[in-house]
Amino acid sequence: MRISGITIPDEKHLSYALTAVYGIGLSRSQTILDELGIAQTTKATDLSTEQENSIREKIESFTIEGELKRKVSSDVKRLKDIDSYRGSRHAKRLPVRGQRTKTNARTLKGAKKTMGSGKRKLEKT
Repeated sequence: MRISGITIPDEKHLSYALTAVYGIGLSRSQTILDELGIAQTTKATDLSTEQENSIREKIESFTIEGELKRKVSSDVKRLKDIDSYRGSRHAKRLPVRGQRTKTNARTLKGAKKTMGSGKRKLEKT
C-alpha cells in the first residue's frame, strides 16, 4: 500500500505502519483507524481496496510529507529572519525550548569537541 509516495510496511500493525508517513504519529494513526472502524492490529496486506482508499483519503486530508516539511522549514526561516531568540538558537544548532546544554543536548550539538590541544608534551630543560 502506498500513500503520498510512501510505501506502508506490510508486516506491521496498521497503527504503527501509518507512522511511516511524515506528519502522522501514533495517536493520529490510531484516531484515523478508529474513525474508519478498522482494527489497529490489522496488517496492510489484510485490507480490502475500499479500506485502503478510505485510509488514503483520510490521511491526504492532513498536511503531510513535502508540504509539511516546507511549512516547518519556512517557520524556522521566519524565526531567523525576525531575529527572534528561538531563531538564533536554530541558527546556532542549539536546543530551542529551554533545555539545559551544559551536560546534555548531544543530538543537536553533535559529538563532543574536547577543548585544548590534546596531549601536552613535557619538556625538560
